[in-house]
This record gives sequence, C-alpha cells and structure tokens, in this order.
Amino acid sequence: MKKSTIVISVIVAVVVVSMVSIIVLALGDFGEISVGDGDVIAYIPLSGSIAEDQSASLLGGGAGITPAFVREQLQFANDDPAVGAIIFKLDSGGGAVGASQEIAEYVKDSEKPVVIFAGDMVASGAYYVSSQADKIVAKPGSLIGSIGVISQVSDLSGLYDKLGIKMQTIKSGKHKDMFQRTLTPEEEEKFQALSDEVYNQFVNDVARGRKLKKETVKELATGELFPATIAKKHGLVDVIGGYQAALDTAAKLAKIEDPIVEEYAAPTFFEEIFGAPGLYVRNLIRLKTLGGEFLLLEQLQASNGTPQYKHYGGK
Repeated sequence: MKKSTIVISVIVAVVVVSMVSIIVLALGDFGEISVGDGDVIAYIPLSGSIAEDQSASLLGGGAGITPAFVREQLQFANDDPAVGAIIFKLDSGGGAVGASQEIAEYVKDSEKPVVIFAGDMVASGAYYVSSQADKIVAKPGSLIGSIGVISQVSDLSGLYDKLGIKMQTIKSGKHKDMFQRTLTPEEEEKFQALSDEVYNQFVNDVARGRKLKKETVKELATGELFPATIAKKHGLVDVIGGYQAALDTAAKLAKIEDPIVEEYAAPTFFEEIFGAPGLYVRNLIRLKTLGGEFLLLEQLQASNGTPQYKHYGGK
C-alpha cells in the first residue's frame, strides 16, 4: 500500500471518530439548561476572521466567526430563562462585509443585553458588530476601530503561468471579467464607488449604534486603530477595564446583584478542523496531490475584488 493511501486512510478514520465525538458533545451541551432566575451571565468567546460560512473561515485559517454560530449562541442564551445578560469576548480583525452586517443585526436584535469585551483587537468588521451591542468594554491596550473598507484585486497571470493554466474568456457584459485582469481606469472608478457605498454603510451603522454624529464617525473612519483609552475619548468604547469590568457592566444592564457566570465553550480543536464536513480533509488531500499553489489560487480567487471590513495588520 502506498504511503499516501495510508495517510489518507488514517485521516478519514480520525474524521469519523471526531465527528461522532462532536455530535455527542453537542447533544450533551444543548441538553443542559442553566440553574438560576435571570442571574446568569452567558460568557461567549469569539475569535478569528468573520466569514459567511465555516468553509470560507477555514480557507483563511482557523474556524473563525460565522453568522450561524453567533445566531445559535444568541438563541440559546435568549431562550434560557436563567440568563439575564450576554458577554461576547471578541478578538478579531474583521472580515466579510455581509457576514459582519448579519452578525451585527443579531447582536442589535438580542432580547437580552449584550456586552462586548474586547480582546487584543476589535477591528473593522468586528467593531461593526460591536457597535450594535449595548456596551463595549476594553482593556487599556486593546486595539479598537479600523473603520473602513479594503478591496484587493490580484493579478493572477504569473500564478496561472506557473501552474500551466491558460485562460480564454468569453463574456457577455462589458465588465464581467474585471477581476480577472488589470482594471481599466473606468473600472477603477466604478469599483471605488462600490467601496464608498459599503464604507458609508459602515459609518452610518456605527453612528446609529454608538449614538454619535455621522460627521464624528467619518472623522474617525480612516482605517486606523486606536488604543482603547483613546477610543473611549472618541466615543467608540464605553468602559476601560478587564473581565470584572465586563461582568459588572453586564450585571448592571440586567439588574443582577449576584451574577453567576456560565462560560459557553469555544469550538474545540476537532470542531474547528472538522466543523465544515470534510473540508479540512479534502484540503489536505488536495494539498498532497495538487500542491500548495492550487489552494493558494483558490483562496485568492475567492476573495479577489471583494470589499472587506477587515484589518490586514494582524488577526
């Protein structure tokens, strides 16, 4: 038996065992209801890039934050009569525009108070989400903001040449292939207009969520990050402090005198790897058989020309 066949067989076996374990654990978790009478504060960790689904997150590295996961966690907390308030421990540089907007809507519509407790960074799409919460708590050195939009158009011709791929394009629609080549001046103008529209959505929603003037937010929406101490002076953060400050803020919003903290488990290692059925294994097999260049090409094509609420300096 070839070595590659043995490796693939072992991987598949691990997947099967892991997915069964995940199902058992998930059923166990959702079978439990908290003890209390509205005195519980749900503490939910979220970290990584924001993406529409887990497959997109995994392509970017790590399970990340998806609308489906946040919706599920919020629904569980809102349906639990013992829970009085919710804390999201958020550490993210943002990500996809649509996914960020969807998660922000879930946070805004939560039946129970939501507090964002910032980790090392709450940037771009992650700040978009945070702006819709009832309160934002951050450590003094947490990096906050990066309000803005970024889009990147890659010239993939060199990678195509290396892989021996020759593209022949037949199109109906003048600009249908605009992200498969260098943009014309007209297309750059159109794409800038698209980016500006998504940027204005960001500014308007932050202004509404934070109860700030649009002009004030626009002055801050340069894409830069602020230490939380400075962000607070600008109205982007409510409280400077750590875990206890976040807990006190949530308890005050929910009028809880003696809060009980229930920490919702973050995705386990196996859930992060195997949460999107078979994706990780398929990528390993394709990496083995096709090489890293093909996976790189797929990742570049997936994000090419797509506006992002994302900070590219980390996270």
